[in-house]
Amino acid sequence: MSDDHSKHHIVQPSTYAAILGALLVFTVLTYYVAFIDLGVLSNFVAMGIAVTKGALVVLFFMHIFYSTRLLWVVVVGSFGWLALMLILTLGDYVTRHWDIQQRIFF
Repeated sequence: MSDDHSKHHIVQPSTYAAILGALLVFTVLTYYVAFIDLGVLSNFVAMGIAVTKGALVVLFFMHIFYSTRLLWVVVVGSFGWLALMLILTLGDYVTRHWDIQQRIFF
């Protein structure tokens, strides 16, 4: 009988410190980018920073980086499903006609 617990990858505290430092840098970057007028790119930059921070948390703090391929498939499939639901919801939201002038307010 083999012990599966001995096969777990041990993450060094310096790795956690580096990831924490990167998360803090991205948080400060998010704060400063919020005050810069990038026009249409503002939302894309903010979402890019947020996705990067989320990926760091999922990969290292949730130990997905050192996990099996099956767990990678589950994680990627979960985010794919989330993306599909968001795309369908936004597709519905964008195609609705919001005619505010014809509404009657009581």
